[in-house]
Amino acid sequence: RHKIPAPRTLVVHRRNLKKIIPAVGLPCVLKLPDSSFSRGVVKVETEGEMQQELKRMFGLSKMLVAQQYLPTAFDWRIGIFDRQLLFACQYHMVPGYWQIIRHATDGSYEEGATVTLPLDDVPQEALRLALQAANLIGDGLYGVDIKQAGGQFYVIEITDNPNIDAGNEDAVLGDELYRRIMASFVTRIRQRRAQRAAA
Repeated sequence: RHKIPAPRTLVVHRRNLKKIIPAVGLPCVLKLPDSSFSRGVVKVETEGEMQQELKRMFGLSKMLVAQQYLPTAFDWRIGIFDRQLLFACQYHMVPGYWQIIRHATDGSYEEGATVTLPLDDVPQEALRLALQAANLIGDGLYGVDIKQAGGQFYVIEITDNPNIDAGNEDAVLGDELYRRIMASFVTRIRQRRAQRAAA
């Protein structure tokens, strides 16, 4: 509706399964709606694999998301708070794998490298697109995940609980990142108190 570029995507339920391949193609990515940290997200290469995963995933959720697969070396994560750019990271795929985290059956996992960049070193189109997408939702703390395929940028998803890990997302701003977040919290608390006092 807002002309934000995104991979071809279909909300999937048991009554529209025949639309998946025409809508998003193969290979494609299937996601549980509450997936996080690369869990609940699978790539399927063939129709047979897709049917097998659909059967398993429908045991966990009545609705799924099917999305066009865009192979990239990394995903952009653009952090936004109070409608302002906060940080920009490249989340690299695990070497030889298609996701940024590879989970093993024993509960262990392998994670790709995180590279945090100054905002001036990030493609301006990625920043513009992230702000446009996040600002449609509100003024909270968001992590906008963007794929860069060729010269095009696509919003994959907007996370409303983005992780901010010491040594990763704060690698450029350091403590200033946390000061900005806390300053916004303080401002919001004061504004809320003032509104209650005036009511």
